[in-house]
Amino acid sequence: MHASRIPAHDRNNPDGMSIWFAEMSRLGLLFHPEDAPESIIRLSDGTPTFTNAECNELHGILQDMFDRHGDGVIEACYPIFMRAGGRKSALDS
Repeated sequence: MHASRIPAHDRNNPDGMSIWFAEMSRLGLLFHPEDAPESIIRLSDGTPTFTNAECNELHGILQDMFDRHGDGVIEACYPIFMRAGGRKSALDS
């Protein structure tokens, strides 16, 4: 059995979503939260990025985030996603 690479999400921390997305980015696992984890592939060889168990874990974390925060999930991810892509977000000054 392989250990999950998915970081824990602290749902009680007001900054928990931002911390989680930043950690996913640091690990090279960041993807847009509206995309299905199963659809994320490695560009180098076309294989799935996440195992089935990791996909299940990601679905649970993201569902909890969307249930609790709605569009706030996208807002929390946006600056991290933009930085990971080498761009500044509107929130960076």
